Amino acid sequence: MPHRPSTAAEEAPPPAASAAGPRSRRLTIRARLTLTYAGLVTGSGAVLITLVYLYMRRFQVAVPGESAGMDGGEESIYLRVTLMSEFLNRMLAISLGALVLLALLSGAVGWAVAGRMLAPLSTMNEAAKQAASGDLSRRLALEGPRDEIRDLADTYDRMLDSLESSLSTYRRFAANASHELRTPLATAQTMIDVTLADPAASVQQLRSLAQRLRETNRANVETVDALLDLAEAQSGDIYREDVDLGEVVSAVLARLAPEADARGVTPPDPPDVLVVVEGDPVLLRQAVSNLLRNAVRHNVPGGGIELALTRTGGRARLRVSNDGSHVPAERLESLREPFVRGAGRGRTRGAGHGLGLAIVSAVAAAHHGVLELSANPGGGLTAVLDLPVHAGEAER
Repeated sequence: MPHRPSTAAEEAPPPAASAAGPRSRRLTIRARLTLTYAGLVTGSGAVLITLVYLYMRRFQVAVPGESAGMDGGEESIYLRVTLMSEFLNRMLAISLGALVLLALLSGAVGWAVAGRMLAPLSTMNEAAKQAASGDLSRRLALEGPRDEIRDLADTYDRMLDSLESSLSTYRRFAANASHELRTPLATAQTMIDVTLADPAASVQQLRSLAQRLRETNRANVETVDALLDLAEAQSGDIYREDVDLGEVVSAVLARLAPEADARGVTPPDPPDVLVVVEGDPVLLRQAVSNLLRNAVRHNVPGGGIELALTRTGGRARLRVSNDGSHVPAERLESLREPFVRGAGRGRTRGAGHGLGLAIVSAVAAAHHGVLELSANPGGGLTAVLDLPVHAGEAER
C-alpha cells in the first residue's frame, strides 16, 4: 500500500498553550508572605512535636508500684517501666490539634501583618496608574518608620516631582519654540502678501522684500542652530579634552569687539591667567560667547563690562558683569529657561533669540558645573560660570 505523505498540519506539534493549559495565576505577595510565615511556624511546631514524641517513646520513668516481699509484707518500690502507648497517642493527638490551631492563628496574623506592611505598595500602584494616565499631581507622602518601603515611596515622590518639572519645562519650551518660529514666518507671509497685492510693484520693492525675507530667514536659522546647541549640551554625551579657558575668553572678546564698539560698550581686558578645564571645546566656546554677547547686547550706551577669570579650590570661575537695566530678583531663575529675555518676551532687532543663558546653563551642567546669576544693585546682571578644573591643574 502506498504511503500517504503527511501534511504540515499533521506534523506540527500541538501549541504549547493547549498542552500546558491556561497559565495559572500567581499568588500575590501578601498570600506568599502569609504562606511563608504560616509554613515556618507550622513546620517548626511539627519538628518540635516529632522530637518530643520520639524522645518520650525511648525514655523510661520510675513509677510507684507494689511488690510482695519474702515475709509477705508490702513495700513501696520504684519500678522502671516504659510509657504506655495510650498516653503517647493521646499526647500526639493533643499536640497535632494544637499545631493545627497554631497554623490557623499564624496564617491569620501573617495575613494581617503582611497586609499592613504592603498597604503602601497598593497606594503606590494606584498612584502609578494615575501617573500612567497623564496625571502626575498625586504624591504618596508616606508617614511612619524609616524603612525600605518608606524610602521607596519617597524616591517615587521625588521621581514624580522630577517628571512633572521636566514635562512642564518641555511644554513651555514647545510653546515658546512654536511662538519664536511662527512669528517671523507670519511676518514673512504678510510681507509677501502685501507685495503680491500690488500689481505695480517695482523692482526696487521686490529687492527690498527679498532683503527682508533674507533677514527673517537668517534669524530663523540662528534660532534653529541655537536649539541644536541646546539639545547637544543637554544630551550629556560630550567630547572632552583639555581647554584653556583664558584662551577661549580672549578669542571671544576679539570677535565681539566690533559689535561692542558699535553699541558704545567698553569691552574688558582679556584675562592673563592659565586655567585649564576638561570639556568640549565647541560647547565651552559657545557658553563663553553667549555670556559675553549677552553682556554686550543687554547693556546701556557707554556702559562697561567687568570680567574676571580665577581658579580657586579646584574650580574655575568666569565672572561676567555688565551695566544695564534693573533685573528683578524673581526673574533671575527664569532667565535660565529657553526663550526668556531680560527685557521681557518681546523680540527686538539684535536682541538675540532668548536661548543664550539656557545654553550656558546646559553646558555648565554637562561639565559638572553651575551657572550663577545675580542682579547688580545699580542695574545689569552678574553671571558666574563655575566649572571643575583639570585634575592636573587642581593639584597645583
